Amino acid sequence: MLSAEGVTLRFGGVTALSDVSIQVRADEMLAIIGPNGAGKSSLLNVLSGFYRPQEGRITYQGLDILGRPVHQIASDGVVRTFQGTHLFPHMTVLDNILIGRHARMRGGLAQAFVYFPWTRNEEARHREIAENIVEFLEIENIRHQPVGALGYGLRKRVDLGRALAMEPRVLVMDEPMAGMNTEEKEDLARFIIDVREARRIPVVLVEHDMGVVMDLADRVAVLDFGRKIADGTPAQVQADPAVIQAYLGAPA
Repeated sequence: MLSAEGVTLRFGGVTALSDVSIQVRADEMLAIIGPNGAGKSSLLNVLSGFYRPQEGRITYQGLDILGRPVHQIASDGVVRTFQGTHLFPHMTVLDNILIGRHARMRGGLAQAFVYFPWTRNEEARHREIAENIVEFLEIENIRHQPVGALGYGLRKRVDLGRALAMEPRVLVMDEPMAGMNTEEKEDLARFIIDVREARRIPVVLVEHDMGVVMDLADRVAVLDFGRKIADGTPAQVQADPAVIQAYLGAPA
């Protein structure tokens, strides 16, 4: 579905990624882990088009997307969430999710000033999709509340809903559970599993909570100082000497 081949990314004299190759297969959950500063978020930024590497290529469904505009990559189906929610706090939950439909709307500047006959049907269709996401995420009782009044765990759930509204074919998530308590993590983990299994959307997940990673991921890729040092099942990665050394500083 999505792959990076031989990607090297530099910022001046700092090499954030060095010859990294990774593949996201259909219908799998891939976790990317590593110590702080390993290059995890940089890799997600490369996959979603926010960073352009100096070397390597990025392909999505077999097509080279390196250098394509970020909004076009997102419209094509590589949808990204960030560590922060970046929601609109004074808007309601439903309206924040509807914003994710923007890339699927036909309206333009003219429609903002002139009412066209098809407008009512299109608005109803997008609202129905947003309502279905609200139901899927079990947030019906807060659909009309402003996001700024919600707790952090619920805001992260709304953030996931906005991403789903864009109809992702690959969902890329950067530390979705950072700052959550145990109950909030369990709730969000359940919805991520449902996204992968019920909606058949492959998920790329950067996460520091190793318990979450080992429970959710089908495959784990490990970065250390910008290099990929391991790639395999959670059990294989846990037993890999290079991974143990990277995390614990123990001899490999």
